[in-house]
Amino acid sequence: MINTIRQFWTEDSGQDVAEYAVMLAVILVIVIGTVRLIGGNANNVFSQVGSAMGQQ
Repeated sequence: MINTIRQFWTEDSGQDVAEYAVMLAVILVIVIGTVRLIGGNANNVFSQVGSAMGQQ
């Protein structure tokens, strides 16, 4: 029983999965924030270009 507990205590393969999950979450937050920021600005630019082309 002691050996089993010691094996669980020293095994670190579960930490890798948790670290990857945290990194993925951080990357997703950055990507979503960037897409929302660029998306709003791109919409404004396309609207301005469309308006300018409609006037000519």
